[in-house]
Amino acid sequence: MMKEFPKHLLITGRPGVGKTTLIKRLIPALPPAGGFYTEEIRSCGERVGFKIVTLAGEEGILAQKGLNSPFRVGSYGVNIEDLEKVGVKAINEALASCEVIVIDEIGKMELCSPEFEKAVREAVNSEKRVLATIPVFPLPFLEGIKSRPDVAIFQLFYNNREEVYQKIKREFH
Repeated sequence: MMKEFPKHLLITGRPGVGKTTLIKRLIPALPPAGGFYTEEIRSCGERVGFKIVTLAGEEGILAQKGLNSPFRVGSYGVNIEDLEKVGVKAINEALASCEVIVIDEIGKMELCSPEFEKAVREAVNSEKRVLATIPVFPLPFLEGIKSRPDVAIFQLFYNNREEVYQKIKREFH
């Protein structure tokens, strides 16, 4: 008898290794999916922030240098309003109407929002599948998710990106 693959798939790896690129590459291969991915905001060749882009095409600012916010991660002010209005809303809509929920990423910036944390918890406790990226460093909220028996974690490196892509793609077909 073939072992059933875990329902939720988490991609981790160092910054810049290609986690978001992998997510964006996988989206067309997924069953009906909703959620969001993040993209860098660049100015004069320098990263100055991050935006949230939903699979439906809605956008918001996740974090930006110079943003006045009580929530800070490094030199970035976190925009809780857009995170919740765009990101949390996309997770909740995917919970209601999609087979797969894409969350890029479940990280320090996103976890500034209790509403985001709640939406992620609801997603992993639902009947839906979750495809998400997570940072390599431990975060208390993530430790509970990573230890679930229905979760598989893929460590992404420069030299295994194609292999991980193929493995995850197979799991959705």
